[in-house]
Amino acid sequence: MLLRGVNVAGNRKVAMADVRRVLESLGYADVSTYLQSGNAVISADKAKPDALERRIEKALASELGVDTRVLVRTHAELEAVIGANPFPAALAEPKFLHVVFLTADPTPAAVARMNPAAYAPDEIEFGDRAAYVRYARGQGRSKLTPAVWNRLGVAGTARNWNTVGALARLTAP
Repeated sequence: MLLRGVNVAGNRKVAMADVRRVLESLGYADVSTYLQSGNAVISADKAKPDALERRIEKALASELGVDTRVLVRTHAELEAVIGANPFPAALAEPKFLHVVFLTADPTPAAVARMNPAAYAPDEIEFGDRAAYVRYARGQGRSKLTPAVWNRLGVAGTARNWNTVGALARLTAP
């Protein structure tokens, strides 16, 4: 489970202990968090991911006052994201490789509006509800700002490659 935009640059501060408490109060088992940037792992029944996302969003808003999007990914989905990495050479410097998990696939028209080629030398490729970004000189020097991502018309939350791998390991059966 990924929380969008919490504990980033001092915005939407939330303690991960509070997130764990809310998730446990909803009846989820095996609750754990990873880092302080809105990553949580839970065991849940076969509920539909979008229903799970809305339920958690409502609980975080009502119990913690945190208004944020929640994106749920299963272990299999995380493994698929890792397996579909279009930038295998970037694994030599994983801090420059990020995945933007998206709420839905953007339309071709939205991708055209974003114009990924305009952000060279950074590279962007799209996968299944994900955008892979290889930053040439690091995220802080990139022209890929939140306003650019908003052109896609779908919400997303980014994680660096090391975090994606850690979440896949934490969710392994």
